[in-house]
Amino acid sequence: MKNSSNADNFHPRARKSNLTSGLTGKGKIKIALAIGNSRLHWGLFAGKTLEKTWDTEHLKADAVSRLCEAEKAEYLVETVMRSIEQISDRHIPDVPATTAVSNLHTLSVVPLPLVLASVVPQQTAIWQSYPEVRIMTLDQLAIGGIYPTLGIDRALALLGAGNQLGWPILLIDAGTALTFTGANVNRYLIGGAILPGLGLQLSSLGKKTAGLPLVSLPESLPCRWAKDTAGAIQSGVVYATVAGVRDFIEDWRCLFPNSKIAITGGDRTLLLQYLASAFPDTAASVIDAPDAIFWGISQLTVDS
Repeated sequence: MKNSSNADNFHPRARKSNLTSGLTGKGKIKIALAIGNSRLHWGLFAGKTLEKTWDTEHLKADAVSRLCEAEKAEYLVETVMRSIEQISDRHIPDVPATTAVSNLHTLSVVPLPLVLASVVPQQTAIWQSYPEVRIMTLDQLAIGGIYPTLGIDRALALLGAGNQLGWPILLIDAGTALTFTGANVNRYLIGGAILPGLGLQLSSLGKKTAGLPLVSLPESLPCRWAKDTAGAIQSGVVYATVAGVRDFIEDWRCLFPNSKIAITGGDRTLLLQYLASAFPDTAASVIDAPDAIFWGISQLTVDS
């Protein structure tokens, strides 16, 4: 989904006084925004239930910076509401459609609560202007052994997966970066690893070398012994990554034989397919957890 509004073309709307009193959903409906390296990841909560998730592109920082603070706040609120409208089939749970969807401009002066977790400082700075924002930090998470530079996205996804699936847990995040993060039965961080994700490996070869093309990820496990350059790149990236994933999983199992293994992130489906083709026994025990970070956010926010 593309950005729901464009800051370059934004014009503030006149404030309206005839707000629907109470906005019954305001205490129940919350928006979670997890800002990743490549995209904005959204979650719509109705009470304790995660109703919907969706992704959009990063906002253009330069365009937003040209707005004054009041305009910036209104632009962000309208961005949130228009984004919800586009994915909600004209309905937000527990809020009358005529109030929450049809009258977005009126609602823009009573913003829905926004919970923010971000690993991109420039994008974080933009959303700090949202009128009712709560920013997640590591000190709010009930996980022991966290170090100061641990990404909030990794920590939240780990917390969510552990609480939802059980501890100990190894959480694999197949996003722009491919990360491994593990904790024991006492919710204590054992450690992890970070390497370039599948897409980043491909793009770096295409952009940082003179003779190698940009190629896309194959839909299935490629031929290992390729006879063309594009196929050779796919083979190298996919087989090396899959072998590395299996190695990390097997080592973790030696440490914690009864641990759950979960995977999240935008490339998780492809990576699981590759893993299932190359190492079916390993893949069979990996749990698909696309909403792990929102599970983590829900532990901290839905009752607040």
